Amino acid sequence: CSSDLLDSLLQEILFKMTSTQQAVKTSNAVTLKGSAAMVSEFFNYGINSILYQRGIYPAESFKRKQEYGLTLLVSTDTEVNKYLENVLAQIKDWLEERKIKRLVMVLSNVSSKEVLERWEFKIEHETETGDDGKVKFVNNAVKDEKTIKGEIRDVIRQITASVTFLPLLDCLCSFDILIYTNNDTEVPTEWGESDPCYIINSEEVKLRSFSTKVHQVSAAVSYKTDL
Repeated sequence: CSSDLLDSLLQEILFKMTSTQQAVKTSNAVTLKGSAAMVSEFFNYGINSILYQRGIYPAESFKRKQEYGLTLLVSTDTEVNKYLENVLAQIKDWLEERKIKRLVMVLSNVSSKEVLERWEFKIEHETETGDDGKVKFVNNAVKDEKTIKGEIRDVIRQITASVTFLPLLDCLCSFDILIYTNNDTEVPTEWGESDPCYIINSEEVKLRSFSTKVHQVSAAVSYKTDL
């Protein structure tokens, strides 16, 4: 009887351990859709941080928000938010479809149209080798959400610290979002084609990267040195 009781207890303990391990694995699961949401959310806060740090809009047109363990500034301008909402919704869809290769944010002199800064975020779609030896895209991965947000926090911090080395923008500036997609991507009719908006004789600083294990995003900023 004691042996049967011991076996029963061992089975119960084993079951509880397995259930706990499964729960942890589930909480750390990253799906393609979830990864797309995290990356597009990063773009929202990253773009807003650039707009604030580079003085593209008045400081009073931003509000504070807590995210990634940081106090971030987000625009309260209705037109800016409407524009970003539309762009980021499309980016999220393209991330899920693996149609997007990079997002570029361009800051230009309003009067001369000259490009002064070019913030580039390169997007890589993570791959893995299956049991059959074939390389395939990752649709589901396991990575702690806290770790992902920590990596995103480090990128945001670098954007915030960029004012220490970027030249002062002492003119009225505007911004544009450029999206690099696959050739077969169906683009909304209101979107137009653009040139790359490269900066001649520019300096480039590479920033940190982050990965959800489904998507990887690496950042860099190019800027005009002789303002």
